[in-house]
Amino acid sequence: MKKDELTRASRRRATIIVTISTSFLTTFTASSVNLAVPAVSAQFHSNAAMIGWIITGYMLASTAFSAPFGRIADLTGRKRVLVTGILIFSLFSGACSLAWSVGSMTALRIAQGIGGAMIFSTNIAILVDTFPPEMRGKVLGYSVASTYTGLTAGPVLGGLLNHYLGWHSIFLITGALGLAVFFLALFNLPSKKPAAAESRPVRGLYDAPGMILYVGMVLCVMYGFSALTELFIARFLIPAGFVLGVFFVRRERRAASPIIEVRLFASNLSFSLSNLATLLNYGATSAIGYFMSVYLQVALGMSSQNAGLLLISQPLIMAILSPYAGRLSDRVSPFKLASLGMGLCAAGLLLLSFISVAYPLPLIIVGLVIVGVGFGFFSSPNTNAIMSLVPRSDYGVTSSIIATMRGMGHTTSMAVVTLVVSAHLGTASFAGAPPALLIATMRTGFIIFTVVCAVGVFCSMSGKRPWLRKNKENQGN
Repeated sequence: MKKDELTRASRRRATIIVTISTSFLTTFTASSVNLAVPAVSAQFHSNAAMIGWIITGYMLASTAFSAPFGRIADLTGRKRVLVTGILIFSLFSGACSLAWSVGSMTALRIAQGIGGAMIFSTNIAILVDTFPPEMRGKVLGYSVASTYTGLTAGPVLGGLLNHYLGWHSIFLITGALGLAVFFLALFNLPSKKPAAAESRPVRGLYDAPGMILYVGMVLCVMYGFSALTELFIARFLIPAGFVLGVFFVRRERRAASPIIEVRLFASNLSFSLSNLATLLNYGATSAIGYFMSVYLQVALGMSSQNAGLLLISQPLIMAILSPYAGRLSDRVSPFKLASLGMGLCAAGLLLLSFISVAYPLPLIIVGLVIVGVGFGFFSSPNTNAIMSLVPRSDYGVTSSIIATMRGMGHTTSMAVVTLVVSAHLGTASFAGAPPALLIATMRTGFIIFTVVCAVGVFCSMSGKRPWLRKNKENQGN
Protein backbone atom coordinates (compact mmCIF):
# COMPACT_ATOMS: atom_id res chain seq x y z
CA MET A 1 0.00 0.00 0.00
CA LYS A 2 2.79 2.39 0.88
CA LYS A 3 4.51 1.60 -2.41
CA ASP A 4 1.32 2.38 -4.33
CA GLU A 5 0.95 5.66 -2.46
CA LEU A 6 4.57 6.60 -3.24
CA THR A 7 4.07 5.73 -6.91
CA ARG A 8 0.87 7.79 -7.04
CA ALA A 9 2.59 10.73 -5.33
CA SER A 10 5.55 10.50 -7.71
CA ARG A 11 3.23 10.38 -10.72
CA ARG A 12 1.30 13.41 -9.51
CA ARG A 13 4.49 15.35 -8.79
CA ALA A 14 5.90 14.67 -12.27
CA THR A 15 2.59 15.59 -13.88
CA ILE A 16 2.25 18.92 -12.14
CA ILE A 17 5.91 19.84 -12.82
CA VAL A 18 5.51 19.18 -16.55
CA THR A 19 2.16 20.97 -16.68
CA ILE A 20 3.52 23.99 -14.85
CA SER A 21 6.63 24.05 -17.04
CA THR A 22 4.71 23.89 -20.33
CA SER A 23 2.18 26.48 -19.16
CA PHE A 24 5.05 28.77 -18.22
CA LEU A 25 7.01 28.37 -21.45
CA THR A 26 4.13 28.91 -23.85
CA THR A 27 3.00 32.10 -22.13
CA PHE A 28 6.54 33.35 -21.54
CA THR A 29 7.13 33.15 -25.28
CA ALA A 30 3.93 35.03 -26.07
CA SER A 31 4.48 37.87 -23.60
CA SER A 32 8.19 38.29 -24.33
CA VAL A 33 7.59 38.42 -28.10
CA ASN A 34 5.20 41.33 -27.50
CA LEU A 35 8.14 43.31 -26.11
CA ALA A 36 10.25 42.46 -29.16
CA VAL A 37 7.66 43.64 -31.72
CA PRO A 38 9.12 47.16 -32.18
CA ALA A 39 12.68 45.77 -32.54
CA VAL A 40 11.61 43.11 -35.07
CA SER A 41 9.63 45.73 -37.01
CA ALA A 42 12.64 48.02 -37.14
CA GLN A 43 15.06 45.27 -38.28
CA PHE A 44 12.81 43.98 -41.06
CA HIS A 45 11.44 47.44 -42.01
CA SER A 46 7.92 46.09 -41.72
CA ASN A 47 4.65 48.01 -41.33
CA ALA A 48 2.37 47.60 -38.30
CA ALA A 49 -0.15 45.35 -40.04
CA MET A 50 2.47 42.86 -41.27
CA ILE A 51 4.36 42.63 -37.98
CA GLY A 52 1.14 41.60 -36.21
CA TRP A 53 1.20 38.34 -38.18
CA ILE A 54 4.17 37.14 -36.11
CA ILE A 55 1.71 36.86 -33.24
CA THR A 56 -1.43 36.10 -35.24
CA GLY A 57 0.18 33.28 -37.27
CA TYR A 58 1.20 31.43 -34.11
CA MET A 59 -2.27 31.79 -32.61
CA LEU A 60 -4.00 30.69 -35.83
CA ALA A 61 -2.01 27.45 -35.93
CA SER A 62 -2.44 26.66 -32.24
CA THR A 63 -6.18 27.35 -32.49
CA ALA A 64 -6.83 25.38 -35.67
CA PHE A 65 -5.01 22.23 -34.53
CA SER A 66 -5.86 22.09 -30.80
CA ALA A 67 -9.11 20.14 -31.16
CA PRO A 68 -7.77 17.59 -33.69
CA PHE A 69 -4.77 16.88 -31.47
CA GLY A 70 -7.01 16.71 -28.39
CA ARG A 71 -9.01 13.92 -30.01
CA ILE A 72 -5.85 12.14 -31.14
CA ALA A 73 -4.62 12.32 -27.55
CA ASP A 74 -7.84 10.82 -26.17
CA LEU A 75 -7.57 7.93 -28.63
CA THR A 76 -3.84 7.19 -28.64
CA GLY A 77 -2.47 8.53 -25.37
CA ARG A 78 -1.95 12.05 -24.07
CA LYS A 79 1.69 11.69 -23.08
CA ARG A 80 2.71 10.84 -26.65
CA VAL A 81 1.01 13.93 -28.06
CA LEU A 82 2.32 16.18 -25.28
CA VAL A 83 6.01 15.24 -25.56
CA THR A 84 5.88 15.50 -29.36
CA GLY A 85 4.33 18.94 -29.05
CA ILE A 86 6.99 20.10 -26.59
CA LEU A 87 9.71 18.97 -29.00
CA ILE A 88 8.16 20.74 -32.02
CA PHE A 89 7.52 23.89 -30.01
CA SER A 90 11.12 23.99 -28.74
CA LEU A 91 12.86 23.29 -32.06
CA PHE A 92 10.91 25.90 -33.99
CA SER A 93 11.34 28.41 -31.20
CA GLY A 94 15.09 28.13 -31.68
CA ALA A 95 14.64 28.32 -35.44
CA CYS A 96 12.78 31.66 -35.11
CA SER A 97 16.07 33.25 -34.02
CA LEU A 98 17.41 32.51 -37.52
CA ALA A 99 14.53 34.25 -39.34
CA TRP A 100 15.65 36.56 -42.18
CA SER A 101 12.32 38.34 -42.83
CA VAL A 102 8.86 38.85 -41.41
CA GLY A 103 7.55 36.17 -43.79
CA SER A 104 10.08 33.55 -42.66
CA MET A 105 9.46 34.34 -39.00
CA THR A 106 5.71 34.07 -39.50
CA ALA A 107 6.15 30.63 -41.13
CA LEU A 108 8.36 29.43 -38.28
CA ARG A 109 5.91 30.78 -35.73
CA ILE A 110 3.09 28.86 -37.45
CA ALA A 111 5.11 25.64 -37.07
CA GLN A 112 5.77 26.55 -33.45
CA GLY A 113 2.02 27.07 -33.03
CA ILE A 114 1.34 23.50 -34.19
CA GLY A 115 3.58 22.30 -31.38
CA GLY A 116 1.75 24.65 -29.04
CA ALA A 117 -1.58 23.12 -30.11
CA MET A 118 -0.34 19.70 -29.05
CA ILE A 119 0.64 21.11 -25.65
CA PHE A 120 -2.56 23.09 -25.10
CA SER A 121 -4.77 20.12 -25.95
CA THR A 122 -3.12 17.74 -23.46
CA ASN A 123 -1.45 19.39 -20.47
CA ILE A 124 -4.65 20.39 -18.63
CA ALA A 125 -6.32 17.07 -19.54
CA ILE A 126 -3.40 15.12 -18.07
CA LEU A 127 -3.44 17.27 -14.94
CA VAL A 128 -7.19 16.91 -14.32
CA ASP A 129 -7.05 13.15 -15.03
CA THR A 130 -4.23 12.59 -12.52
CA PHE A 131 -5.77 14.37 -9.53
CA PRO A 132 -9.12 13.61 -7.79
CA PRO A 133 -12.11 15.98 -8.29
CA GLU A 134 -11.77 17.53 -4.84
CA MET A 135 -8.25 18.74 -5.77
CA ARG A 136 -9.10 19.84 -9.32
CA GLY A 137 -9.55 23.54 -8.63
CA LYS A 138 -6.39 23.63 -6.52
CA VAL A 139 -4.09 22.10 -9.14
CA LEU A 140 -5.74 24.09 -11.93
CA GLY A 141 -4.93 27.17 -9.84
CA TYR A 142 -1.26 26.18 -9.79
CA SER A 143 -1.32 25.64 -13.55
CA VAL A 144 -2.94 29.00 -14.17
CA ALA A 145 -0.49 30.62 -11.75
CA SER A 146 2.41 29.23 -13.78
CA THR A 147 0.74 30.61 -16.91
CA TYR A 148 0.69 34.05 -15.37
CA THR A 149 4.20 33.65 -14.00
CA GLY A 150 5.22 33.17 -17.62
CA LEU A 151 3.30 36.31 -18.51
CA THR A 152 5.03 38.08 -15.63
CA ALA A 153 8.53 36.90 -16.52
CA GLY A 154 8.00 37.57 -20.23
CA PRO A 155 7.91 41.37 -20.11
CA VAL A 156 10.76 41.56 -17.58
CA LEU A 157 13.14 38.95 -18.98
CA GLY A 158 12.00 39.57 -22.54
CA GLY A 159 12.66 43.27 -22.12
CA LEU A 160 16.09 42.62 -20.62
CA LEU A 161 17.03 40.09 -23.30
CA ASN A 162 15.80 42.33 -26.10
CA HIS A 163 17.59 45.35 -24.62
CA TYR A 164 20.98 43.71 -24.03
CA LEU A 165 21.15 40.67 -26.37
CA GLY A 166 18.59 41.40 -29.08
CA TRP A 167 15.25 39.77 -29.85
CA HIS A 168 16.93 36.60 -31.20
CA SER A 169 17.94 35.61 -27.66
CA ILE A 170 14.29 35.32 -26.57
CA PHE A 171 13.67 32.47 -29.02
CA LEU A 172 17.00 30.76 -28.35
CA ILE A 173 16.49 30.63 -24.59
CA THR A 174 12.86 29.51 -24.94
CA GLY A 175 13.95 26.70 -27.25
CA ALA A 176 16.68 25.53 -24.85
CA LEU A 177 14.30 25.52 -21.86
CA GLY A 178 11.71 23.69 -23.93
CA LEU A 179 14.15 20.91 -24.74
CA ALA A 180 14.87 20.48 -21.03
CA VAL A 181 11.12 20.12 -20.36
CA PHE A 182 10.86 17.65 -23.26
CA PHE A 183 13.36 15.27 -21.64
CA LEU A 184 11.70 15.74 -18.23
CA ALA A 185 8.33 14.75 -19.70
CA LEU A 186 9.72 11.92 -21.81
CA PHE A 187 11.41 10.13 -18.91
CA ASN A 188 9.22 11.08 -15.95
CA LEU A 189 5.65 11.57 -17.12
CA PRO A 190 3.72 8.31 -16.59
CA SER A 191 2.10 6.63 -19.57
CA LYS A 192 -1.59 5.91 -19.22
CA LYS A 193 -4.14 3.91 -21.15
CA PRO A 194 -6.06 6.15 -23.58
CA ALA A 195 -9.25 7.25 -21.82
CA ALA A 196 -11.41 6.82 -24.92
CA ALA A 197 -10.18 3.26 -25.32
CA GLU A 198 -11.95 2.27 -22.11
CA SER A 199 -15.35 2.61 -23.73
CA ARG A 200 -14.67 2.05 -27.43
CA PRO A 201 -12.00 0.49 -29.66
CA VAL A 202 -9.37 2.88 -31.02
CA ARG A 203 -8.54 1.52 -34.44
CA GLY A 204 -10.10 3.33 -37.37
CA LEU A 205 -12.20 5.73 -35.31
CA TYR A 206 -10.30 8.98 -35.83
CA ASP A 207 -12.51 11.30 -37.86
CA ALA A 208 -10.13 12.55 -40.57
CA PRO A 209 -12.88 14.24 -42.67
CA GLY A 210 -14.07 16.04 -39.56
CA MET A 211 -10.53 17.21 -38.84
CA ILE A 212 -10.16 18.62 -42.37
CA LEU A 213 -13.49 20.44 -42.12
CA TYR A 214 -12.62 21.81 -38.68
CA VAL A 215 -9.15 23.07 -39.62
CA GLY A 216 -10.53 24.58 -42.83
CA MET A 217 -13.35 26.28 -40.92
CA VAL A 218 -11.06 27.83 -38.29
CA LEU A 219 -8.42 28.95 -40.79
CA CYS A 220 -10.94 30.49 -43.19
CA VAL A 221 -12.80 32.40 -40.50
CA MET A 222 -9.80 33.54 -38.47
CA TYR A 223 -7.48 34.25 -41.41
CA GLY A 224 -10.27 35.99 -43.29
CA PHE A 225 -11.06 38.17 -40.28
CA SER A 226 -7.37 38.97 -39.68
CA ALA A 227 -6.67 39.86 -43.32
CA LEU A 228 -9.94 41.66 -43.99
CA THR A 229 -8.23 45.00 -44.60
CA GLU A 230 -5.29 43.57 -46.55
CA LEU A 231 -6.67 40.98 -48.99
CA PHE A 232 -9.71 41.21 -51.22
CA ILE A 233 -10.23 37.45 -50.98
CA ALA A 234 -10.60 37.66 -47.19
CA ARG A 235 -14.22 38.81 -47.47
CA PHE A 236 -15.00 35.51 -49.22
CA LEU A 237 -13.01 33.37 -46.79
CA ILE A 238 -15.20 34.32 -43.83
CA PRO A 239 -18.51 33.06 -45.31
CA ALA A 240 -16.65 30.03 -46.70
CA GLY A 241 -15.53 29.26 -43.15
CA PHE A 242 -19.11 29.42 -41.87
CA VAL A 243 -20.25 27.09 -44.66
CA LEU A 244 -17.51 24.63 -43.69
CA GLY A 245 -18.73 25.01 -40.10
CA VAL A 246 -22.22 23.88 -41.10
CA PHE A 247 -20.81 20.79 -42.82
CA PHE A 248 -18.53 20.16 -39.83
CA VAL A 249 -21.44 20.18 -37.35
CA ARG A 250 -23.49 17.86 -39.57
CA ARG A 251 -20.52 15.51 -39.89
CA GLU A 252 -19.76 15.47 -36.16
CA ARG A 253 -23.36 14.73 -35.17
CA ARG A 254 -23.12 11.44 -37.11
CA ALA A 255 -19.46 10.52 -36.47
CA ALA A 256 -18.70 7.56 -34.19
CA SER A 257 -15.71 9.38 -32.69
CA PRO A 258 -16.11 13.09 -33.44
CA ILE A 259 -13.30 15.61 -33.28
CA ILE A 260 -15.55 17.75 -31.07
CA GLU A 261 -18.62 16.36 -29.35
CA VAL A 262 -20.96 19.04 -30.69
CA ARG A 263 -23.86 17.47 -28.82
CA LEU A 264 -22.26 18.74 -25.62
CA PHE A 265 -22.95 22.28 -26.75
CA ALA A 266 -26.57 21.51 -27.66
CA SER A 267 -27.42 19.51 -24.52
CA ASN A 268 -25.40 21.39 -21.89
CA LEU A 269 -26.06 25.13 -21.80
CA SER A 270 -23.60 25.69 -18.94
CA PHE A 271 -20.85 24.09 -21.01
CA SER A 272 -21.67 26.28 -24.01
CA LEU A 273 -21.88 29.55 -22.08
CA SER A 274 -18.72 28.88 -20.07
CA ASN A 275 -16.75 28.21 -23.25
CA LEU A 276 -18.23 31.33 -24.84
CA ALA A 277 -17.13 33.28 -21.76
CA THR A 278 -13.60 31.92 -22.27
CA LEU A 279 -13.62 33.11 -25.88
CA LEU A 280 -14.86 36.57 -24.95
CA ASN A 281 -12.51 37.00 -22.00
CA TYR A 282 -9.38 36.14 -23.96
CA GLY A 283 -10.67 38.11 -26.94
CA ALA A 284 -11.01 41.19 -24.75
CA THR A 285 -7.72 40.95 -22.84
CA SER A 286 -5.13 39.28 -25.07
CA ALA A 287 -4.09 42.42 -26.95
CA ILE A 288 -3.46 44.49 -23.82
CA GLY A 289 0.24 43.58 -23.74
CA TYR A 290 0.63 44.31 -27.45
CA PHE A 291 -1.07 47.71 -27.23
CA MET A 292 0.68 48.75 -24.03
CA SER A 293 4.08 47.67 -25.35
CA VAL A 294 3.67 49.93 -28.38
CA TYR A 295 2.23 52.75 -26.25
CA LEU A 296 5.07 52.74 -23.73
CA GLN A 297 7.93 52.26 -26.20
CA VAL A 298 6.72 54.27 -29.19
CA ALA A 299 4.31 56.90 -27.84
CA LEU A 300 6.18 57.54 -24.56
CA GLY A 301 9.69 56.63 -25.71
CA MET A 302 10.45 54.08 -22.98
CA SER A 303 13.09 51.39 -23.41
CA SER A 304 11.88 47.80 -23.72
CA GLN A 305 13.46 47.11 -20.32
CA ASN A 306 11.46 49.81 -18.52
CA ALA A 307 8.29 48.97 -20.43
CA GLY A 308 8.61 45.35 -19.36
CA LEU A 309 9.01 46.32 -15.71
CA LEU A 310 5.83 48.39 -15.87
CA LEU A 311 3.81 45.70 -17.67
CA ILE A 312 4.67 43.16 -14.97
CA SER A 313 1.87 44.40 -12.73
CA GLN A 314 -0.99 42.63 -14.55
CA PRO A 315 0.40 39.06 -14.83
CA LEU A 316 2.01 39.28 -11.38
CA ILE A 317 -1.41 39.82 -9.79
CA MET A 318 -2.78 36.95 -11.90
CA ALA A 319 -0.06 34.59 -10.66
CA ILE A 320 -0.64 35.52 -7.01
CA LEU A 321 -4.45 35.20 -7.09
CA SER A 322 -4.91 32.13 -9.34
CA PRO A 323 -4.08 29.41 -6.76
CA TYR A 324 -6.41 31.07 -4.24
CA ALA A 325 -9.21 31.40 -6.81
CA GLY A 326 -8.71 27.78 -7.87
CA ARG A 327 -9.01 26.47 -4.31
CA LEU A 328 -12.01 28.71 -3.71
CA SER A 329 -13.76 27.29 -6.78
CA ASP A 330 -13.68 23.83 -5.16
CA ARG A 331 -15.94 25.18 -2.38
CA VAL A 332 -18.18 27.82 -3.98
CA SER A 333 -19.81 28.24 -7.36
CA PRO A 334 -17.08 28.71 -9.98
CA PHE A 335 -19.59 30.64 -12.08
CA LYS A 336 -19.86 33.37 -9.44
CA LEU A 337 -16.09 33.75 -9.31
CA ALA A 338 -15.78 33.77 -13.11
CA SER A 339 -18.51 36.42 -13.44
CA LEU A 340 -16.82 38.60 -10.82
CA GLY A 341 -13.51 38.23 -12.64
CA MET A 342 -15.00 39.14 -16.00
CA GLY A 343 -16.62 42.25 -14.53
CA LEU A 344 -13.31 43.43 -13.08
CA CYS A 345 -11.61 42.89 -16.45
CA ALA A 346 -14.23 45.13 -18.06
CA ALA A 347 -13.61 47.81 -15.42
CA GLY A 348 -9.83 47.71 -15.97
CA LEU A 349 -10.20 47.94 -19.74
CA LEU A 350 -12.55 50.90 -19.37
CA LEU A 351 -9.93 52.71 -17.31
CA LEU A 352 -7.24 52.01 -19.95
CA SER A 353 -9.49 53.38 -22.70
CA PHE A 354 -8.76 56.93 -21.45
CA ILE A 355 -5.00 56.78 -22.12
CA SER A 356 -3.19 59.79 -23.55
CA VAL A 357 0.38 61.08 -23.74
CA ALA A 358 -0.20 62.85 -20.42
CA TYR A 359 -2.08 59.93 -18.79
CA PRO A 360 -0.55 59.29 -15.33
CA LEU A 361 1.49 56.10 -15.18
CA PRO A 362 -0.02 55.16 -11.77
CA LEU A 363 -3.47 55.05 -13.41
CA ILE A 364 -2.11 52.75 -16.13
CA ILE A 365 -0.76 50.45 -13.42
CA VAL A 366 -4.11 50.55 -11.60
CA GLY A 367 -5.90 49.57 -14.81
CA LEU A 368 -3.50 46.69 -15.41
CA VAL A 369 -3.85 45.52 -11.79
CA ILE A 370 -7.67 45.55 -12.00
CA VAL A 371 -7.51 43.45 -15.18
CA GLY A 372 -5.03 41.13 -13.43
CA VAL A 373 -7.33 40.65 -10.44
CA GLY A 374 -10.26 40.00 -12.76
CA PHE A 375 -8.41 37.48 -14.88
CA GLY A 376 -7.09 35.75 -11.75
CA PHE A 377 -10.64 35.18 -10.53
CA PHE A 378 -11.93 34.17 -13.95
CA SER A 379 -9.54 31.65 -15.46
CA SER A 380 -9.11 28.69 -13.08
CA PRO A 381 -12.73 28.76 -11.75
CA ASN A 382 -14.06 28.88 -15.32
CA THR A 383 -11.79 26.00 -16.39
CA ASN A 384 -12.81 24.03 -13.28
CA ALA A 385 -16.47 24.55 -14.16
CA ILE A 386 -16.01 23.35 -17.75
CA MET A 387 -13.97 20.26 -16.87
CA SER A 388 -16.48 19.22 -14.19
CA LEU A 389 -19.23 19.04 -16.83
CA VAL A 390 -17.69 16.21 -18.93
CA PRO A 391 -16.66 12.55 -18.37
CA ARG A 392 -13.01 11.49 -18.11
CA SER A 393 -13.05 10.01 -21.63
CA ASP A 394 -13.62 13.51 -23.04
CA TYR A 395 -11.00 15.35 -20.95
CA GLY A 396 -8.60 15.64 -23.88
CA VAL A 397 -11.09 17.03 -26.35
CA THR A 398 -12.61 19.29 -23.67
CA SER A 399 -9.16 20.59 -22.79
CA SER A 400 -8.63 21.25 -26.49
CA ILE A 401 -11.99 23.05 -26.73
CA ILE A 402 -10.89 25.35 -23.91
CA ALA A 403 -7.57 25.83 -25.72
CA THR A 404 -9.47 26.50 -28.95
CA MET A 405 -11.67 29.10 -27.28
CA ARG A 406 -8.58 30.66 -25.75
CA GLY A 407 -6.75 30.58 -29.08
CA MET A 408 -9.71 31.97 -30.99
CA GLY A 409 -9.93 34.70 -28.37
CA HIS A 410 -6.23 35.52 -28.83
CA THR A 411 -6.56 35.48 -32.61
CA THR A 412 -9.76 37.52 -32.59
CA SER A 413 -8.12 40.02 -30.28
CA MET A 414 -5.16 40.43 -32.63
CA ALA A 415 -7.53 40.55 -35.61
CA VAL A 416 -9.36 43.45 -33.97
CA VAL A 417 -5.96 45.09 -33.42
CA THR A 418 -5.09 44.58 -37.09
CA LEU A 419 -8.41 46.06 -38.22
CA VAL A 420 -8.17 49.03 -35.87
CA VAL A 421 -4.51 49.68 -36.74
CA SER A 422 -5.21 49.45 -40.46
CA ALA A 423 -8.19 51.79 -40.16
CA HIS A 424 -6.17 54.43 -38.29
CA LEU A 425 -2.61 53.99 -39.59
CA GLY A 426 -3.05 52.35 -43.00
CA THR A 427 0.34 51.03 -44.13
CA ALA A 428 2.37 53.33 -41.86
CA SER A 429 4.81 51.79 -39.37
CA PHE A 430 4.52 52.29 -35.63
CA ALA A 431 7.79 54.21 -35.55
CA GLY A 432 6.61 56.73 -38.14
CA ALA A 433 3.13 57.34 -36.73
CA PRO A 434 2.35 60.47 -34.69
CA PRO A 435 1.78 59.67 -30.97
CA ALA A 436 -1.72 61.21 -31.09
CA LEU A 437 -2.74 58.84 -33.90
CA LEU A 438 -1.28 55.85 -32.06
CA ILE A 439 -3.23 56.73 -28.93
CA ALA A 440 -6.47 57.21 -30.87
CA THR A 441 -5.94 53.72 -32.32
CA MET A 442 -5.47 52.20 -28.88
CA ARG A 443 -8.46 54.00 -27.40
CA THR A 444 -10.69 52.55 -30.11
CA GLY A 445 -9.32 49.09 -29.40
CA PHE A 446 -9.80 49.35 -25.63
CA ILE A 447 -13.39 50.58 -26.03
CA ILE A 448 -14.20 47.58 -28.25
CA PHE A 449 -12.60 45.20 -25.75
CA THR A 450 -14.52 46.75 -22.84
CA VAL A 451 -17.82 46.07 -24.61
CA VAL A 452 -16.75 42.48 -25.40
CA CYS A 453 -15.88 41.88 -21.75
CA ALA A 454 -19.22 43.28 -20.60
CA VAL A 455 -21.00 40.76 -22.85
CA GLY A 456 -18.81 38.05 -21.31
CA VAL A 457 -20.10 38.93 -17.83
CA PHE A 458 -23.63 38.19 -19.02
CA CYS A 459 -22.58 34.82 -20.53
CA SER A 460 -20.74 33.77 -17.39
CA MET A 461 -23.66 34.68 -15.11
CA SER A 462 -26.17 32.97 -17.40
CA GLY A 463 -24.14 29.75 -17.32
CA LYS A 464 -24.76 29.42 -13.59
CA ARG A 465 -28.52 28.89 -13.90
CA PRO A 466 -28.59 25.62 -15.89
CA TRP A 467 -25.67 24.36 -13.75
CA LEU A 468 -27.70 24.96 -10.56
CA ARG A 469 -30.76 23.26 -12.05
CA LYS A 470 -28.68 20.22 -13.00
CA ASN A 471 -27.16 20.00 -9.50
CA LYS A 472 -30.59 20.19 -7.86
CA GLU A 473 -31.88 17.43 -10.13
CA ASN A 474 -28.86 15.24 -9.28
CA GLN A 475 -29.37 15.83 -5.54
CA GLY A 476 -33.04 14.99 -5.89
CA ASN A 477 -32.17 11.68 -7.54
